[in-house]
Amino acid sequence: FAIFILIGIELYHAIKNKTTAAFLKSMAYLGAATLLALAVNASLLWSTYEYGKETIRGQSNLTQHTTEPSNGLEKGYAYQYSQGVLECFTFLVPNASGGGSGTESFDRNSETVKVFTSKRASEEQAVGAAQQISGIPGLSLYWGYKRPSTYGPFYFGAVICFLFIFGLLVVKSRVKWWLLATVVLTMLLSFGGDWPYVSDIFFKYFPLYNKFRAVESILAVTGLCFPILALLAVREVIAASDKTVIFKKLKIAFYITGGLTALLIIAPSILLSFRPQDQASGIATLTQALKGDSGTANSVGSALIKDRTSLEQADAIRSLIFIVVAFGLLWAFIKQKINATVLSVAFLIVILGDLWQIDRRYLRDENFAEKQDNTQPKPREVDQFIQRDPDPDYRVFDMTQTPRYDLTTPFFHKSIGGYSAARLKRFEEILDNQFSKSINQDVLDMLNTKYIITQDPKSQNLSMQRNPTACGHAWFVKKIQLVKDADQEMQAITAFSPKDEAVVDQRFKNLVDEKSINFDPNGTITLVHYSPDDMIYQSGSTTSSVAVFSEIYYDKGWKMYVDGKEQPYFRADYILRAAQLPVGNHKVEFIFHPVSYYTGEKISLAGSILLVLALGCVVYSEIKRKKT
Repeated sequence: FAIFILIGIELYHAIKNKTTAAFLKSMAYLGAATLLALAVNASLLWSTYEYGKETIRGQSNLTQHTTEPSNGLEKGYAYQYSQGVLECFTFLVPNASGGGSGTESFDRNSETVKVFTSKRASEEQAVGAAQQISGIPGLSLYWGYKRPSTYGPFYFGAVICFLFIFGLLVVKSRVKWWLLATVVLTMLLSFGGDWPYVSDIFFKYFPLYNKFRAVESILAVTGLCFPILALLAVREVIAASDKTVIFKKLKIAFYITGGLTALLIIAPSILLSFRPQDQASGIATLTQALKGDSGTANSVGSALIKDRTSLEQADAIRSLIFIVVAFGLLWAFIKQKINATVLSVAFLIVILGDLWQIDRRYLRDENFAEKQDNTQPKPREVDQFIQRDPDPDYRVFDMTQTPRYDLTTPFFHKSIGGYSAARLKRFEEILDNQFSKSINQDVLDMLNTKYIITQDPKSQNLSMQRNPTACGHAWFVKKIQLVKDADQEMQAITAFSPKDEAVVDQRFKNLVDEKSINFDPNGTITLVHYSPDDMIYQSGSTTSSVAVFSEIYYDKGWKMYVDGKEQPYFRADYILRAAQLPVGNHKVEFIFHPVSYYTGEKISLAGSILLVLALGCVVYSEIKRKKT
């Protein structure tokens, strides 16, 4: 986005100054550099692009019974981590929104703690109670827009913000307008769900934009533009011949940033509410926890507003001090009391000190630990029992966890659940339709779910059940059921016998010779070798049969070989692999060999060689030019 804006500005000036030839020459170099960059990263970009189309960021397979958008991420999910409009004050005052996750703490002098000490709680108990309450949504010191769990300020530095405003007044180069336009656009895009008018346009119409979430992360670009313009401002001061004009603009910048900071100290409630959107629900939750004591709950809510205000005012005072110091340094240079070297070193120390202090709030000494002290998840008793199974490819379903967000079971087993930010769309649709309202046993069976973990609702003890109807690693079916599209396929697996029939989309009809299909009740197909990218089965049947493999269908990388010769396979039961195997005993092997990666690696190698040669030519030309 920043480069597009720069191109637009340069094109305007090229037309205005009639230097389009030079502009086009620059564009040619930029185009060549872009192609070279794409080539160097070909394997990563190609494979990611290819896989992305099959994930929750890709096109929906269903037209009915789906909550997913037709293409890209669901907007609420994509906007989940948005920058609040008022949170932009954290660029200047870090705790303007109440701090960040993992840094919030109450001391004995906080108003929230005083609420509990007034109820005759000891000081230690009161601090503990305040800390515990901060875990209730709406009752933390943080009151900004970011939800649900990760939040914190984008702090660019008080000195940097002051110099940025100064740069807008004093820098003459058109680079200033590029940086300003980029800052405005990235800030508007970062607002996401808090102020969606610009984000919605990009989300709907701009290619690939709906593949990303955590829209606030685009502020990384904003955080790059601020110090660039700030340093250009300092350079302008050093190079200026007329210091009088410079000083007038310096005072204006000081009045703007210093005045805003002073307002945030004296009357912050004019600009900030200090009340999160969910504070009312948080107070209701606290009232319930306090057994109906709404008076104390409301007192806590009022005290929290005072504590948030105090946090903001303390940091605003801090920021004002740094702004005054920065103004003083520039004033001393303009009045020729210090030279450029002293000014530069002083700014290095001041800016480093400013940012270091805030960074230490989020990365403290106690955050570091020796590697051997790192705690590993400990297997539960049921996990230890299941791990005794010598089978290399059984699967486990933990009914005590939400399938999408199971962070425990996948650590120890091949799990039906588990979190992935880029999970396959088809598997997401299976979860939505076959696991959300009730658990479909037929789908568990076809996924070779050998063990099911449950919990006793009274004792809360975990137990393990062996699933006797699990279909195994692969099996021959008696018949296939052709359906016309994904909607019918999903409907068909809602209630079917996966051991006996395979549900197949009619697009794969040409890969199945229905007339030659028979079922050998004594036919066998066994997994004899397993690794994540190579699986070998041994099959034996007296007839040509359709085998279903309990592995995810992904035709962008998996290839099937029968007795060493590549053969086609197709999708069955919405997400599994299937193939028609010939009569007799055969070695069936699935190998993961994506063209996007292996061919992309060759392109990347060629691009890297070209890049090194290009750099070598530049160095050689520069040395030759200097000699001349």
